[in-house]
Amino acid sequence: MIHTFRTQRSRRAAIASAVAAFTLTVPVALSACTTAGAAPEHTESSATSNTPANSTEHTQVHALDVWAKATAADMEPGEGMTGVFAVLENHGDADLTITSVTSNSAKHVELHEVVNGQMREIAGDVIIPAGGSLLLEPGGNHIMLMGITDPLLPGDEVSIELGFTDGSALELSALVKDTAGANESYDESHDSDGGHDGH
Repeated sequence: MIHTFRTQRSRRAAIASAVAAFTLTVPVALSACTTAGAAPEHTESSATSNTPANSTEHTQVHALDVWAKATAADMEPGEGMTGVFAVLENHGDADLTITSVTSNSAKHVELHEVVNGQMREIAGDVIIPAGGSLLLEPGGNHIMLMGITDPLLPGDEVSIELGFTDGSALELSALVKDTAGANESYDESHDSDGGHDGH
């Protein structure tokens, strides 16, 4: 706010003062506008930085909350197994069928389901419906890593690649977590022809 004091100065002097005050005020106003205009950019940057590190994007499929259960630290190389879990969202207009699952951290990778308390390989197609999602969770459908080459310890990351019927692929980065309290149990005697113990 510009305060005007009544003095005996000439009208010319008063006008000169007003011009000077306006000149000082404009840069401040422009600076305020610039700051306000930059706010959306800052918000967008914050939103990006808050995106979980284990979220992976695909042109059609988005993977969220990707994680794997830690193995025993003293497991024998090539003998460990564990589950990988995630939410796979299909933002496209067509269903996508998973045709392959691979990982450099394991000799074998399969898609498993839980039936009557027993975990086993899914025999049929695994489809992510258009506009829908596929939940991979403990006690339900999940990715099983078998013949793990090295121990997976909390804080590690393991890569898994999903292949789809349209020829595309999605690479997942699963954060390894210690879930000893989740009552997960995997039978080390399991192979691709049989089941393994559940909860």
